[in-house]
Amino acid sequence: MNKDQVKGTVKDIAGKTQRKVGEATGNTSQQIKGTVKQGEGKLQKGAGDVEDALRDTSSTSKRR
Repeated sequence: MNKDQVKGTVKDIAGKTQRKVGEATGNTSQQIKGTVKQGEGKLQKGAGDVEDALRDTSSTSKRR
């Protein structure tokens, strides 16, 4: 797991929490901010996943 995967997961969880708090309090602004943060986290984690896949592929091809 690389730093983008970790940071992305943390942002996703923080966003989900913020969205749920917004839902519970009826604060639409917090719901939207939480949803955006969640999306950012998913994108960052996805970038980390791609980075890992590329690293795995390059290390596999070097062994051949």
